[in-house]
Amino acid sequence: MAPEQMAESPEGSGPLPAPRPLDALDQDIIRMLQADGRASIRSVAERVHVSRANAYARINRLIEDGVIRGFGARVNHERAGQGTSAYITLKIVQNSWRTVREQLRQLPGASHIALVGGDFDVLLLVHTPDNRSLRELVLTRLQAIPEVLSTRTLLVFEEEDLEPQG
Repeated sequence: MAPEQMAESPEGSGPLPAPRPLDALDQDIIRMLQADGRASIRSVAERVHVSRANAYARINRLIEDGVIRGFGARVNHERAGQGTSAYITLKIVQNSWRTVREQLRQLPGASHIALVGGDFDVLLLVHTPDNRSLRELVLTRLQAIPEVLSTRTLLVFEEEDLEPQG
């Protein structure tokens, strides 16, 4: 496969093959697994009307192609002792994204990191036990990263995970 057809995996574990087109059946399987990552192969096969072998093969292909990155639980952060959530915007030194991203991954409570365009460079979602912990994270951890030029904290008052449309 030509280098221009290869993409780097988000986890940095190496190149992924060029994406294959997803058909309606693949989309149905993805929606089912987003709604219930614990669904059995049998239940997936029954709901999309294919054999278990076909469902198994399609799910494995979606995993191998990097379409499905993993399976996890949707957590109620407040009930899990992480009652304070905030989006933090960061302006960073030009061309320092990879370095900053690696440092942000190490932060306790970091749950989403995005390089974005606009008035700031990075959007970070964090969950902390309380406001004091959030303050500590921003003032001592984030602002200590040399490539971080400035931060702005947006406190989340209420949040909701959306169920996949389907």
